[in-house]
Amino acid sequence: MSERVEPVSQNGAGPKIDRSMVDDSRYEKHGGFPKVSRATIGSNFGPFVEAMRTLQDLAVCVDASNEVFGDALAKARDLIELLEPHRAPELQGPAGRAVELPGRGSLLLLPWQTVEAGPDGITMAGEFRRYHLGGNGAAHGGVLPLLFDDLLGMIVHYSGRPISRTAYLHVNYRKITPLETRLTVRGRVDRIEGRKTFITAELRDDLGEVLADCEGLMVQLLPWQP
Repeated sequence: MSERVEPVSQNGAGPKIDRSMVDDSRYEKHGGFPKVSRATIGSNFGPFVEAMRTLQDLAVCVDASNEVFGDALAKARDLIELLEPHRAPELQGPAGRAVELPGRGSLLLLPWQTVEAGPDGITMAGEFRRYHLGGNGAAHGGVLPLLFDDLLGMIVHYSGRPISRTAYLHVNYRKITPLETRLTVRGRVDRIEGRKTFITAELRDDLGEVLADCEGLMVQLLPWQP
């Protein structure tokens, strides 16, 4: 494998990506996983996803009249009618494969972006939005494992390990995780035991305080495992 250190963006700016441990030939197929290719997107997809994220925020926080909700319902149904004919199977649509966008363009994933990625670990930065509210201004405890789990999968890839499934993910909640505040999450491979990759990670605020940390176990798939 030759060393490849590259930014995500085409103009040379952006996060530092070190692919020196990634062997693309190993990712053709492992278990039931098909090869995932990077999506080519037009200029409107990113703003569309961001607008949908804002709609999610508004859906959980607006206090409007029944008439306003009725108007919104009609517009939502119009949008469904517009998009439904373009429903596509997994790995065909750009959502989840637009690597240059926050959350890779997927509404399921948190809108965080990679700062640095390579064999020594991955750092991502972002914030939890109003949509992620648990209560009393704090992010819902359930969204932190989602952030960590997505990070674990990326760490497996950039460390050169085969495609793996999450076997367990243990999260320690150290402090309240605030909304609408820029935070950083970083993780790295802790140790490897055969098919097992043990990973640790921390979520920190801008003062470096640990808000949550985790230990995860990723297990390499056998050829017949989906």
